[in-house]
Amino acid sequence: MTIRNWIRFFMMTLLVGGVTTGIVGITVRWEELSTQFAGENSIEIISVMVWMIGVGITFSVLSQMGYFAYLTIHQFGLSIFRSLKLWSWVQMVLVAFVLFDLVYFRFEAFADDGDSLLPYFSLAAFLLVVGVIVSLLKAKQAKNKMIFPSTLFFMVVVTTLEWLPVLRSNEDYWLITIMFTLIATNAYQMLALPKYNARSVKDREARLARKAAREKEVNAK
Repeated sequence: MTIRNWIRFFMMTLLVGGVTTGIVGITVRWEELSTQFAGENSIEIISVMVWMIGVGITFSVLSQMGYFAYLTIHQFGLSIFRSLKLWSWVQMVLVAFVLFDLVYFRFEAFADDGDSLLPYFSLAAFLLVVGVIVSLLKAKQAKNKMIFPSTLFFMVVVTTLEWLPVLRSNEDYWLITIMFTLIATNAYQMLALPKYNARSVKDREARLARKAAREKEVNAK
């Protein structure tokens, strides 16, 4: 990827994170924030929006770090197991393990006596469903079914790791807001990267064509 397209990719991911956090954050806290909006306090409204967008941008940077770390881990996995099929099975096992931990350990750490398991299970189930949808879209985009396990691994395992600071606090508002932010930015990176790579190839070809044309013009003189 060229530097120009990497910057575009980076900025678009920031935008996705900031906008998602702003929309989800206000939606989740609407009952609380509606009183401020009703009061037409423009400074208060702007400060809330800027703060939420800033949080989203921060987590989108974390998301990008996680994505590039995942690309490195994927290559290590292929070199260690020396088989895409075997590495795919290992990733699926890790997905199951992380989903179990996401339910069981959160329930053990935060549940009070008599609490239902359903709220702890629902977050993991939602993450899995979204991960499967993104993985199917990625496999269709790449026209390669073997990419499904690695995409699901990224959408479940890596997203959960990026989510850990919020999971430890166990505050419902931040759990939901940051979950949607990370899902949006990770899905965007996974599905949009090929477009930027293709654009980079075209940019290189155009640059080489211009260089060849200039050399031809100089030689003609």
